Amino acid sequence: MASLGAASTHFGFDLFKELKKRNDSNVFFSPVGISTAIGMLLLGTRGATASQLQKVFCPEEDTENLRRKAEEKEMVRVLREGTQLLNTFSLHQSTQKYLDYVEKYYHASLEPVDFVNAADESRKKINSWVESQTNEKIKDLFPDGSLSSSTKLVLVNTVCFKGQWDREFKKENTKEEEFWLNKSTSKSVQMMTQSHSFSFTFLEDLQAKIVGIPYKNKDLSMFVLLPDDIDGLEKIIDKISPEQLVEWTSPGHMEERNVNLHLPRFQVEERYDLEAVLAAMGMGDAFTERKADYSGMSPRSGLHAQKFLHSSFIVVTEEGTEAAAATGVGLNVTSAPGVENVHCDHPFLFFIKHNESNSILFFGRFSSP
Repeated sequence: MASLGAASTHFGFDLFKELKKRNDSNVFFSPVGISTAIGMLLLGTRGATASQLQKVFCPEEDTENLRRKAEEKEMVRVLREGTQLLNTFSLHQSTQKYLDYVEKYYHASLEPVDFVNAADESRKKINSWVESQTNEKIKDLFPDGSLSSSTKLVLVNTVCFKGQWDREFKKENTKEEEFWLNKSTSKSVQMMTQSHSFSFTFLEDLQAKIVGIPYKNKDLSMFVLLPDDIDGLEKIIDKISPEQLVEWTSPGHMEERNVNLHLPRFQVEERYDLEAVLAAMGMGDAFTERKADYSGMSPRSGLHAQKFLHSSFIVVTEEGTEAAAATGVGLNVTSAPGVENVHCDHPFLFFIKHNESNSILFFGRFSSP
């Protein structure tokens, strides 16, 4: 794909499909956060390990292009304006060249720790840093016993976002309603409501609607893709691509419409150990002791990724959104007069996108309150 933001979006959608296979409930993560961590690994890999990571993360880019793309203005804008992206890198006996690359291309702060003599103390130090950088939303990223004296490398990455809606939902309009998990099962939710002009698209071939809800300054928006049918989401996911998601939500493909919007107040917190998931996507060598080649980080043999953890958190309320993370279809815009009804009382996709660069910062499926 042409840009780092597009590569991150493509990777994120592939990751979402893999995660949903393993989880029937909600899914939520940061494509930007996880992509950045993989990019940092990629800079230090060589041989077959580098080829695997490159194929999964950015199949149309070589490693040198990735380094160059990392400095693209669009990504810098996303990270500076849309999120607070902070990385820390803890390493025992590394090469200075790799450290310089990570600092240059990912603006990472680097801090050595002593895993050999103080593994648990180092774990607590890393967890404390993550907690402080995510406004205490993500705690104990590395659980007790997850790091040991054999640990050589930990990459930690957080993406934080707190946004106010451009137009808040009025709390007095929020009412208790049923949210349908499927055609026979429902749960009660607090349903927020507002009627106003929103960006809107109707995907006729998919029988689904997309509405864009802007945040203040309109640099970022949350997009909700809602199928007409209560159980229609899975069928839609199998038919769409990340390129289509970006295209459908671009300004030229959405129209300002009067929308009667019903959106549940919700909170999702998810934790993933991504080792098995990424291995299933084709990155197995990176986690295999005898196969991993991290000679770009350190000439020492035996270095391999031991943990790839990602925690994410989002709260959507009347005021706005707070989120944190630590890793052939026809398009017809309806022209019928009147008000469009977008009633999110059954499973839907949602994602937070930087509008100018089309980079998806957070991606999720809400299917169970």
